[in-house]
Amino acid sequence: MSEFRGTESSGLSRRDFLVTAGGAAAWAAGGQALAAEAEGKWTMRLSTSSIHYLHLPVEAACERIAKLGFEAVDIWSAHAGCPHLDDVQKRLGAEGLKELLAKTKLKLFAFSVYAGGFGKYAELLGKAGGGVAVQGSAGPCKPEELSERMTKFVEGCKPLVELAEKTNSYLAIENHGGALLNTVDSFKAFVDANQSPRLGIALAPYHVQAGKESVEEAIRACGKQLLFFYAWQHAGGTGQLPGHGPADFTPWLVALAKAGYKGYVNPFMHGDLAGDAMDAALAKSSDYLEECYRKAGV
Repeated sequence: MSEFRGTESSGLSRRDFLVTAGGAAAWAAGGQALAAEAEGKWTMRLSTSSIHYLHLPVEAACERIAKLGFEAVDIWSAHAGCPHLDDVQKRLGAEGLKELLAKTKLKLFAFSVYAGGFGKYAELLGKAGGGVAVQGSAGPCKPEELSERMTKFVEGCKPLVELAEKTNSYLAIENHGGALLNTVDSFKAFVDANQSPRLGIALAPYHVQAGKESVEEAIRACGKQLLFFYAWQHAGGTGQLPGHGPADFTPWLVALAKAGYKGYVNPFMHGDLAGDAMDAALAKSSDYLEECYRKAGV
């Protein structure tokens, strides 16, 4: 949550405040968050994905993410060769992961399980405290087949939903170009077909924009079933990140607030930057999102 709004008058970003104030900032965060909730305001919380540091051990990735002021982390399985989640499973285990998160003062937001699937990591996620598991949908279909295909897809997710219930977790299905879940109409079909609070959508604006559709409309279509939000725009290189490419994220945050989104806003890009360059890029994104949040006034 944007728990450090009290720092805005001094011009100090939440990222800088977190880095410099340490434990005092964490204590202040709780008070700011409670105050915002008491006032009925939506608060923005930031996480980011471990795959941004895929050439580093998971410990180093978490340390960098924490130092940048992010509150939570999304740990990736072996997409693009990212070693983090498999390493956690084989070497650290749930207790080791909890120790790492405690050491870095990060919360666990999600496991991205595009490689391997939720079933492979469900027990680990549950033992680590639960969270969101993100994976893809299915192949595309003709528009006239959308409702039927989506209903069948959602029904097919029932075993995974049951697994999510057992592990105190949630399953979020990401939209992707050329996939069943891809358009605003497909989001609406998903929401109509899904009755489980354990199943929802991981929204990737990158693919919404690639399809020439409105990100705000996509957020509205997902509504309460939005479980994960990629702060990710359709551009190349670091232009994918908030504050680097041309997209104005302010109306997206307004839409998230109106939808009552309770998850983290997760700056994201695909690419392979050196660690220090990635740090700088994410720091700029974090500060930009804070600026957008202030403008949004939600």
